[in-house]
Amino acid sequence: MILGLRTTIYPVADLAAGKDWYSQVLGQAPYFDEPFYVGFNVGGFELGLIPDGIPGIHGAQALWGVDDATLAMRKLLELGAQELEPVTEVGGGILVAAVQDPFGNRFGIIQNSHFDVSAVR
Repeated sequence: MILGLRTTIYPVADLAAGKDWYSQVLGQAPYFDEPFYVGFNVGGFELGLIPDGIPGIHGAQALWGVDDATLAMRKLLELGAQELEPVTEVGGGILVAAVQDPFGNRFGIIQNSHFDVSAVR
């Protein structure tokens, strides 16, 4: 069911400033740049920025790759997780969702046909 880590998301209060800072840190421009999300390809993985989260040491969100977000979400709920974010298409055919595991942790999933396993270093 779980394919491996795909994306880590960092909330920023100012998306333009966050994009500039991370562009400098990573030495590259984002490959995906929208008002609701900025994404960078980092060694085959994605570092994403969102403008509407709360920055802080507990703010980063890992997303685990799945082949089918709907089936994975159903399985997570069957196993006792509670839905935090329903399966949502966020552009480009990419689906994301999140649950709270039975222990209180956020567990995010992503179905992204654009993810290139061969690019992982």
